[in-house]
Amino acid sequence: MAIASSDIAKLAHLARIAVSDDEVGQVTERISDVLALVDQLQAVDTEGVKPMAHPLDATQRLRADQVTEPNEREHFQAIAPATEDGLYLVPRVIE
Repeated sequence: MAIASSDIAKLAHLARIAVSDDEVGQVTERISDVLALVDQLQAVDTEGVKPMAHPLDATQRLRADQVTEPNEREHFQAIAPATEDGLYLVPRVIE
């Protein structure tokens, strides 16, 4: 797929990207190379290829979900300025 320099200038304007006139040719060439690679990938016959969820079919080892710290809510709320029914009370900031 070929792309023109004028298309790059329009895209740069729409995306609000500053591309100088000197850089338009270089950007056009790079984008054309990327589009050529996409065309190559689309041309590959993938009929009968089973999709993979992970290229190495690896599974992640998970740790056991266990509580490792004691509940110290009462201790922490004892030093709080205001609490009620186990909740911290804070001043209203929006009226």
